[in-house]
This record gives sequence, structure tokens and C-alpha cells, in this order.
Amino acid sequence: MSDAIKHECGLAFIRLRKPFSYYQQKYGTVFYGLNKLYLLMEKQHNRGQDGAGVAAVKLDTEPGVPFMHRVRSSAPQAIGDVFSKIRDEIQEIEKYQPEITKYPGLMKGHTKFLGELLLGHLRYATQGKNNVELCHPFVRYNTIPARNLAMAGNFNLVNADELFKSLDINPGEVYKNSDLAAMLETVHHYICKEDEVRRNGLNIKNILQQAFSTFDGGYHAAGLIGTGDAFVIRDPNGIRPSYYYINEDVIVAASERAAIRTTFNVGENEVLELMPGNALIVKANGEYAIEQILEPKERKACSFERIYFSRGNDEKIYKERTALGRNLSGTVLKAIDNDLRNTIFSFIPNTAEVAFYGLLKGLEDYLNKIKVERILSWGENFDEEKLTEMVNRRIRIDKIAIKDVKMRTFITEDSSRNEMVQHVYDITYGTVRPGIDSLVVIDDSIVRGTTLKESIVKMLDRLGPKRIIIVSSAPQIRYPDCYGIDMSKMGDFVAFQAAIALLKEQGKEHILQEAYGLCKELERTNTLHAQNVVKNVYKPFTPEEISAKIAQILTPQGINANIEVIYQSIESLHEACPNNLGDWYFTGNYPTPGGNRVVNKAFMNYMEGKNERGY
Repeated sequence: MSDAIKHECGLAFIRLRKPFSYYQQKYGTVFYGLNKLYLLMEKQHNRGQDGAGVAAVKLDTEPGVPFMHRVRSSAPQAIGDVFSKIRDEIQEIEKYQPEITKYPGLMKGHTKFLGELLLGHLRYATQGKNNVELCHPFVRYNTIPARNLAMAGNFNLVNADELFKSLDINPGEVYKNSDLAAMLETVHHYICKEDEVRRNGLNIKNILQQAFSTFDGGYHAAGLIGTGDAFVIRDPNGIRPSYYYINEDVIVAASERAAIRTTFNVGENEVLELMPGNALIVKANGEYAIEQILEPKERKACSFERIYFSRGNDEKIYKERTALGRNLSGTVLKAIDNDLRNTIFSFIPNTAEVAFYGLLKGLEDYLNKIKVERILSWGENFDEEKLTEMVNRRIRIDKIAIKDVKMRTFITEDSSRNEMVQHVYDITYGTVRPGIDSLVVIDDSIVRGTTLKESIVKMLDRLGPKRIIIVSSAPQIRYPDCYGIDMSKMGDFVAFQAAIALLKEQGKEHILQEAYGLCKELERTNTLHAQNVVKNVYKPFTPEEISAKIAQILTPQGINANIEVIYQSIESLHEACPNNLGDWYFTGNYPTPGGNRVVNKAFMNYMEGKNERGY
């Protein structure tokens, strides 16, 4: 996105089903599991660049021998830093015992992270910035093996405070806002209860049903237990993505299908989706089962995964992003009065490229139809030159904008910083005929619009186009997220800014006060979750009116070109991504009660001038 936002996390789980000697013989290395974990994490590095961590559990260790280990990093190249620490330990062992890698049993005994159970995580910080203490996995150690627990996940919970209170736990300053800390403590609580009454092994399904029934949020989480048991679980609405692959050698789970396919070189149909409310439970003996833990609810898989977050090398995601662009072609043609001869098309940033291809296909279909109609209308009244000119007509495309090296500035003065921000992107001069051509550029989405206004629009205007049309492959982002993306402040959304501006222009500011009053009353009666009050702020206006006002807001002073903004419609989004109908960012229709509470709290913060998160 041209607007950088913090989002999502990535999960990688591997359970080796054979002795290490097996992998040594079959694959030529005792580090097969660690190598695959590294690949699985690197193939998902797009999901988290604020930190990384790995936990490992060894099976069948002697009493008193440590069996659960963890390493984490918040370094700039966190994955590399984590695995360099693991590698350094191995190299230190090899320095004194060069032949030890040929003896898998000895390697397991001497290497902390040579475990049969491996859990990797990539973090995007929604709170706590880059504090390594908040990097997953979190671990609960205990002298009793069954009460050792490591957990990681891709999620946000909106009821962490309530969970800590119900357990009578004071998490301290560092962890008070950590939903993983709340999740870990809750699961650990029920593990301990289960361990007290059972002496023949833990009933993992029972533990998960008790613990996860208390969580409000979207999650894809995994846990390693000291007994050698493990689990991967997905929320009942399927908000966060979850995939798994099983063969005779390994049991694998991850946040993205394509990452598993690439790492293990398997076909699409071999990697399965973990269904909403289900858990993949792996026992210490290597047996596994898919169990329904919670009753599945209406599927609300995150649409942003398809628009932007997941890597586009998954064929389904590629097709959906192409469809998102193609669905916009009719609206774009109408906006330019079908004047393809005097319009140039491009995309910003590179992640919008697939949607751009889809838009291009829609435009080409229209142009080809026009070609056929024109040629047929000539009858026999044409010559080779005329026919060649018609057949060779093309959609005008150019690489207009190029993202430069990451710009940093040592200047803190606002005006100077804004001047520097303009140069985040550079332009290709000579591509536009000044005063004649319109310029259409497609973006993944428009969240805050800051980069568009301070950098991209100013930069594009230097080319001298008659019009600049910004096209968003996502609908208008109007509401905060509380299920894994760091979008929680109402004032950050340019769509909300547009609605506020329209209310003020039309003398309808009373709507804001009425909405605020209703929020305060819901808060007083402890029913802030009952409804999304912020919908009332947008209700007086059509999407087109909001878009027109956004275009005004995104137009910097001194711009010569006329600026327009086109958004994807909700209907077209669902048509392109039929299996990912989670659209609360755009519609305000949250799948869990906590969503309404978050949006109402975020609105109250805005009205009270508080620059803080809504959860």
C-alpha cells in the first residue's frame, strides 16, 4: 500500500513424525525440520518484520534435561537473526566435535532447537512497538512437563482485560495490553486444571474448548505442550487464515497456503484449509486429529488478506486480485468518458500490480469490442493502412512511479519532513503529454491518504496531466479493525475525515454529538458492544459523495491537475473474493460483539481528543 499500516502476523508449525536418523538418511541432514521451518518463515516474511521467534520441544528426554527452548529477536532482519543464533550454537558444537552431525542422537542431545516440535512466528507490532519481550512465542515454564506451554499466533483479542481479571492475574506494564499473554495464561490455566484431574494424559480437545470459548477476536494460534502434545486452532468465523499439510514425514501448519506449497513442493489440493472453529491436534505419539472445538459461525474470512496481506503467488489470490482490478474497469471507463486515446494507466505501489493487470484486461476487452464494431461498420470501405491502425490500438500503460530507496530524514520540523516525504517515489519523465493526457493509477487501498497527498499526487502532477484519477482496489476504509491489523483510530481514516467535513459543511454536526451521546449511554449501561454507532456518521452520504470529498482532501495546494478518486464497491469486492466476506473495515459489520465495542470506543476517543488505540 502507498499507506504503510501494521498488519497481521505469520505462523509456522512443524511436527516431525520420524526419528532424526530417518531425516539424516532420507534427506541427508539432521536439520531437515529446522531448514523447513526457516523456509516456511521466510516465505511468509511479508507478514511480519517487527520481530520473529522460534520455540522447540524435544520428545522423550530424560528427567531433569531441558526439553523446551525459545529464541526471539526484534532486530531489523529478525528471521535471519533468530536462525543465526541457532546456527552459532551448532557451529560451536561442531568446532569441538566435527563429526557430530553424523550422529543424530548426539546432535539432539547437544542442540537446543533440534526438537521434534517446532513453532515459528513473524510479528507485526500492533502494540509495544519492537519490544523483544512481546515477540512470539510466549512460554510458560513449569517443573511438571504437562504444565509447560509455548504459544504463538496471528490474532487480536478485544477482551484481554477481562481475561486477566477472570484469572485474577496482574500482567504487569509490559504485558497488560498483550492478547497473547492473556491467551497463554487462559490456556495454561485450563491445562493445569486438566492435569490435576487426569493422570493418563491431557485431553487437549477439552482444554481448548474451555479456553477458547472465552476469547473474543479472530485468531490462528498454535501451542506446544511439554508432554509433546501440540495444537493449531482457528477462530469460529474463520477471520484469520489457516492451512495445513500432512504426510508420513511431517505435520505442518502455516498462515499461507503458498508458503507450505513452496517449502514442501506439493500441489494446491494437498494443502488443506483448517475450517473455522476447528483445531489440528497432534498427540505426543505422532497421531493427529481434526477436531471441532467451537461451533462454526458465519464465515467472515478477512477480505484484506486477498486484497493485499497474503502473498500473491497463491493462484486463488492471484485470480481474485485480478478480478478486483477487472471489476473496476467499467467505472474507470465511465470516469474518462471512454477516452482511451488520451489516458495513461499505471499502478502504485508494486503490490497493486496484479489488480492493475485485471484492470488492464477489462479495458482491453472493451477496446477489442470497439475494434470489432468499428471494423464491421466499415463494410468494404477500408484499406490496409486504416485496418492496421485500428488493429494496433493499445491501452496506454507506463511505469509512471518508482518507489525510491527508503527515505529517512534527520529533520524533525514538519514542513521540512513533508518536503522530504515527497521524494519517497520518483517519476518517469516524458510519459505524459502535458495538458492532454489523463493519468489513472491504481492502489491497493487508501487508508489515511497521507502518502498520496504529501508525495504521490504532487509527484504525478509534475508530469502535467489534465486529470489524475486514483483508483483503489479496496472499498472505502471507514472503520477500525480489531482482529489483527493496526487500524484503530477513527481520525486516521481519510473516509472518516471526509464524512466529518461533509457534516460540518451541511450543518449536520449534531449527528456527531448524538452519536457520542449514544456511545456514552451504551458505555454507562455496559452495552457498548450492542451496536455500531459510528454507522450514523456515514449514513447521510452516498459512497460517491464521500469519494468526492476524499479527492478534495487529497488535493494539495498548488496542484494543476483535477484529482478524482474511485473506490471498489462492496458488491464487486464480494464478487471477486466470494470466500472471504469479512468486510467490517468497509461496512462496519463486525463478526463478534467486541468489534462494535472497539469502533464505539475509537469514536469516543476521537470526540474526546484522545490519540490512543480503541482496544
